[in-house]
Amino acid sequence: MIRVLIKAPTPVARAGLESLLRPYPSLQVVGGYADPPDAFSTVLADSSPDVIVAQIESSDDPQLQRLLEEAASGTPVIVLAPSPSDEWGAMFRQGLRGALPSNASGDQIAAAIEAAVAGLVVFHASDADHLFEPGAVQESIDSLPEALTAREIEILRSLAEGLGNKEIASRLGISEHTVKFHVASIMGKLGVGNRTEAVISGIRHGLVPI
Repeated sequence: MIRVLIKAPTPVARAGLESLLRPYPSLQVVGGYADPPDAFSTVLADSSPDVIVAQIESSDDPQLQRLLEEAASGTPVIVLAPSPSDEWGAMFRQGLRGALPSNASGDQIAAAIEAAVAGLVVFHASDADHLFEPGAVQESIDSLPEALTAREIEILRSLAEGLGNKEIASRLGISEHTVKFHVASIMGKLGVGNRTEAVISGIRHGLVPI
């Protein structure tokens, strides 16, 4: 069962998203909220979701940065927006897992949720030009300035499987705080800004098998 938290600009929009997801037995809506912005942290702590589905009105939404922070910490976030933005590509590199049009169907949203939880990135084919500009991820053939430890490589490979911090901590028998520390160290050594880029860099350096 995938636990889903819904963020929407209005109670009506929230109810609409909940009704779209209700027919899917593998999904459980564990919480939802509309503005005001200060509701996010409380609802998030109470619901402990596996994925967040957020309907926003534009890329200027004041809560978007808070959502990206949550995405960077390991909780998959899927954004529903009325139109694509040239900023989405940068947001994917910050950890966003999905971007779909606001009028996406229940089937599309459910499929995106399952894909995001599995570690995949999801977007509508028609939005590709807006999401990824050429050279968004710079390829590097230089050797790493500082080698990763065996534990860091283990965690990097877990990131490549799409695991969140909590899952990695459970798998390795360490605390979630320790996992966050290692992830930060990995990103620093690889010279990247988010988990997705860390995995890509790990593949290029031969640290992550493909």
